[in-house]
Amino acid sequence: MLTLTFRTYFSKAFLSSRFMLWSLFWVNLLGTIYGYYWYWDQLVLTTESMSPGYLIFVPDSPTASLFFTGVIAYLLFDSYQKPKRSSLQATGWFRGLIEALAVITSFKYGIWAVTMIWAGAYQGDSVNWQDWMLTVSHLGMAAEALLYLRLYTYRVNAIIVAALWTLLNDYMDYGMGLFPWLPASLDDDLTIVAAFTIQLSFISIILSWVMLQVRKLLDKRKV
Repeated sequence: MLTLTFRTYFSKAFLSSRFMLWSLFWVNLLGTIYGYYWYWDQLVLTTESMSPGYLIFVPDSPTASLFFTGVIAYLLFDSYQKPKRSSLQATGWFRGLIEALAVITSFKYGIWAVTMIWAGAYQGDSVNWQDWMLTVSHLGMAAEALLYLRLYTYRVNAIIVAALWTLLNDYMDYGMGLFPWLPASLDDDLTIVAAFTIQLSFISIILSWVMLQVRKLLDKRKV
């Protein structure tokens, strides 16, 4: 009974329930707003010292959570449709792109942020309540991107476009200097951080493709 109850929370029915969707919608939306606020000083500095045209490349994690908020918004829209649309009718290139971007960037920056926080702590930076809060929230970002595997609709073309965006963002971060401000102890490790970030991008892109293949397999089996 305990096993069945535990599995219920990972079921397609529970994940697509309005309670779960509305909960995640507000958590991600409020987290996105807080994230952009957290980046405010860097956004202002970028505007003053570089160009407002670069602003879109600055707030990495908030933009990732914004993409996932869009995924949840689509699922909420689906839940209120009467009669329910077929999966084919419910899909679209823009929706698929938002989903692919959400998967790749949420997983990537969820893992990236936690790694940077604790790499900094390992080298001597102090850890405060905000670091713990960011650790939990970013691990949640990575987890939710995986959790909704069965409910995505994206295809390979969306992965390609999302991959190009992600790699462009890496170039802007470490080629143009727009990377998120790091813990002080990591300032002299920028080359290593850049290499880790790019590797994590490729891992996240490959993961999104693997998830697509798993989804296709599960759909064939009607799991």
